[in-house]
Amino acid sequence: MNVIQRNNVHVLGKGEQTLVFVNGFGCDQTMWRYLLPSFAQAYKIVLFDHVGAGSSATEAYLPEKYTSLQGYADDLLEICEHLQLQQPILVAHSVGAMIGALAAIARPELFRQAIMIGASPCYINANGYYGGFERADLEAMLAYMERDYVGWADTFGPFIMGEPDRPSLAAELTHSLCQTNPTIARQFARVTFLSDNRLDVTQIPIPCLLLQCAHDLIAPPEVGDFLSASIPAAHLVTLPVTGHCPQLSAPAETAAAIELHLAY
Repeated sequence: MNVIQRNNVHVLGKGEQTLVFVNGFGCDQTMWRYLLPSFAQAYKIVLFDHVGAGSSATEAYLPEKYTSLQGYADDLLEICEHLQLQQPILVAHSVGAMIGALAAIARPELFRQAIMIGASPCYINANGYYGGFERADLEAMLAYMERDYVGWADTFGPFIMGEPDRPSLAAELTHSLCQTNPTIARQFARVTFLSDNRLDVTQIPIPCLLLQCAHDLIAPPEVGDFLSASIPAAHLVTLPVTGHCPQLSAPAETAAAIELHLAY
């Protein structure tokens, strides 16, 4: 299947430099819509959906391929190669940042740099590392997802968004989660939350801007500090906002931080 159809790829904007936006778990490309006006005049923009999410071709899903994040990284590489992109900049959210990291490690010559929003290399607390969750709690969450996916989305959508005073944002994320194929989402969630990419991030060969939210239950500040110390060329910026999806909840602050970084 053509990768454009498989991943519902859209190209827009102007400019010679390309920004490739990489979604997090349970999100589709519409999650970036508040940032696009800030960049569409000066940059070419590539948007896509992970297989199983948004308007991707669900029939292209191969369980054996997506048992690790590398399968998603391979999709990203195929998209960049198909479009013949010249050193694009990755703008990646949540687990999308680790997908982008694996792609850059595999093909370091392909990418110019990465902007990672709410990134985490490991969500599990272990051996002095604080990822935010005990493994037993994550296993219980995944078991809940197996029993009742819609119920899980209704419960965890607001938790992930982290904006209790803005219920419309939580409702949008919950809707996005419910639009994802449940069978695929369950496996993607297991791969996302149980992966450990702490060694991988030490091998990232391109400069990285780390945008972490000051109050984020999914990727707490300690995770940002770990990434800043582990990635060879990293710059950490903490946004004074709450939640895990600042591209939705704080687009002005997020866009401003990205624009300031790209200006140098």
